[in-house]
Amino acid sequence: MPSAPPARSLAATTSQRVRALKAEADDLEREIVYLVAQVQPELVRLPGVGPISVAQVLISWSHPGRLRSEAAFATLAGAAPIPASSGLTNRHRLNRALHTIVLTRSRTDPATRAYIARRLAEGKTLRDQTLP
Repeated sequence: MPSAPPARSLAATTSQRVRALKAEADDLEREIVYLVAQVQPELVRLPGVGPISVAQVLISWSHPGRLRSEAAFATLAGAAPIPASSGLTNRHRLNRALHTIVLTRSRTDPATRAYIARRLAEGKTLRDQTLP
């Protein structure tokens, strides 16, 4: 029966593979940043909107007529609200990517901060802020 490789050898091999995958991921992300900047540079300039989110929207859109409705596009692009209701309360929440964008913009973008302040003045709660 062959003996198992020593733990140190396995750890070294795993570490090398992790470094190689990280380098590959970094290269691919740089390429995505470059491509998005060529196609939709104005979106990446928006506060809290990163190149990966923009790439997802662009990939989802593809061409006019691909999707039957705006709702179908929103679902595919990860922009559709997700039902989060309980009891008599009817609420929706954003998907993870949009939630991250909203959180970043709520900390850094004056227009987003003004929108939130206006909605709070209208009697909305912080949970109600993300959808008009």
